[in-house]
Amino acid sequence: MAERTSPAPGERTRLGEIAALFLRLGATAFGGPAAHIAMMEDEVVTRRSWLSRQQFLDLLGATNLIPGPNSTELAIHIGHARAGWPGLVVAGACFILPATFIVTGLAWVYVRFGRLPEVAGILYGVEPVVIAVVVQALWRLARSALRSAWLALLALGAALANALGMGEIAVLAAAAALAVATRAGVARWKKPSASGAAAALAGPFAARRVAALGAGGAVSGAGVAATSAAVGLWPLFAFFVKVGSVLFGSGYVLLAFLRSGLVAERGWLSEAQLLDAVAVGQVTPGPVFTTATFIGYLLAGGAGAAVATAGIFLPAFFFVAASGPLVPRLRHSPTAAAVLDGVNAASLALMLVVTLRLARSALVDAPTLALAVVSALLLLRTRVNSAWLVLAGAATGLVLKTA
Repeated sequence: MAERTSPAPGERTRLGEIAALFLRLGATAFGGPAAHIAMMEDEVVTRRSWLSRQQFLDLLGATNLIPGPNSTELAIHIGHARAGWPGLVVAGACFILPATFIVTGLAWVYVRFGRLPEVAGILYGVEPVVIAVVVQALWRLARSALRSAWLALLALGAALANALGMGEIAVLAAAAALAVATRAGVARWKKPSASGAAAALAGPFAARRVAALGAGGAVSGAGVAATSAAVGLWPLFAFFVKVGSVLFGSGYVLLAFLRSGLVAERGWLSEAQLLDAVAVGQVTPGPVFTTATFIGYLLAGGAGAAVATAGIFLPAFFFVAASGPLVPRLRHSPTAAAVLDGVNAASLALMLVVTLRLARSALVDAPTLALAVVSALLLLRTRVNSAWLVLAGAATGLVLKTA
């Protein structure tokens, strides 16, 4: 039997579909991880039916249990579910590359001219649309995730705990533990011999965060000269591999990691440069972790941008490749399924809290409120693609801010 050396025609078609979708999302998905997740749900569940809503929720829950960039890992999971190992690579790469090129261009402008292009107008129009996109996704996902009054109550408790200051990791872990304990209690009431085995999940997965929705203001215009040319590519790569391998928590945790490692310990960046790098990662489309791309360019030019990007995203591919095949099997274990149910409910709760926080800063006047309401009505009553609404919001914001 001849050895197969290239994808079958059907597989090539799937890979092409995956590449086209995630290239477009990588170029238009503003608003941070919560917005990215909402757009992916619209595309792969509602429009294309690549996944059921429950399958999507389980993949989302799995991304919340491993380190790294939440929405990028979800894209990688979707690619694997759709087209196996080639799909895993194609989806992740295509979601990352557009943002990488955009951020590299902004870094070039920053180094050459000492400032960044104006983004306040874009954010002014995009953020209200993002609110509507995420709210629509939350509504649809909640109908699958909160299948009982108990899960709805668990989600409410998770939202309140996070709003009162409990960290994302703790919220996810507590929700999983409560779901397992409740299942064990019900099982004992029905059949006294039943017992839980929650520890079985402790190996492949560690409690993880849902990334907070990036809501940046105008990027500061701090000047920058050619920076730290002495930084080697290997130390730069090693630093970002470590960050991508261990980072749990919100975008604020990323900022803390970078400040400690790059400003305080190594002295590679100034505080102002670091803040500009984080702002660029938040206000450009695609993954927030392209902050690393900007920093890499500042420290070592184009090669540094490529090395830093590869370093911070490479662990995500590894973690998804290791955990992805386990996700369908988890539904067959009652205890593991209870963990997934608890994590899914808590994940939606965390998305809700993030969305409410963004809404307070995004809906600041009548035009932004109108943008959010019109976007929500269009999303609920028509099949308009959310990417077009985001682009329309950006254009509207620029017009309103420059008028």
